[in-house]
Amino acid sequence: MPRLMILSASTRPTSPGPSIASWVTGRAVRDGVFTPFTVDLAELALPFLDEPGSPSQDAPVHPHTRAWSATVDSADAFVFVVNEYNHSYTAPLKNAVDFLFHEWRRKPVGFVGYGMSSRGMRAVEAFQPVAAALGMVPAAPVVTVGLRDDLDGAGVFRPGAALDSAADAMLRELGGLERALSGLRASAAA
Repeated sequence: MPRLMILSASTRPTSPGPSIASWVTGRAVRDGVFTPFTVDLAELALPFLDEPGSPSQDAPVHPHTRAWSATVDSADAFVFVVNEYNHSYTAPLKNAVDFLFHEWRRKPVGFVGYGMSSRGMRAVEAFQPVAAALGMVPAAPVVTVGLRDDLDGAGVFRPGAALDSAADAMLRELGGLERALSGLRASAAA
């Protein structure tokens, strides 16, 4: 089965991102199209981009970059769980994607945004041109989680049927895109 990397983009210790990523992982396991694995940017703890060369032209020199490259390269598709701060996505997410180039190309990406009034949609919309520039192919629909609506009084994420349905639709789209793009990746590698 193709591998699906679910990336929790927040590095804030009290973030609901890891629990949202865990929910997406559960939906992916239930769906049975992918073998999911999660990456938490807080645990990954990449430094600010410190490679001397360009990721599109030069091999990485630092062990943390080589490890990150291998992790991303092993994925056939991605779901980015993106938190919104000040109408955009966070610097750690941009930093993590900027470390690499070829590892992202010709792979599908789904988005789960979360936040207050826009439910994370502005962060996803701000990130989509970056994903396109890296050669990722976005899946629809974008899943959005409202911090006021989908977390209980104790701050625990409680997805309802509408979120489950949206996540399942996104995962089905990712599966179809992965099947189409895997042939393109294979022919490009040959």
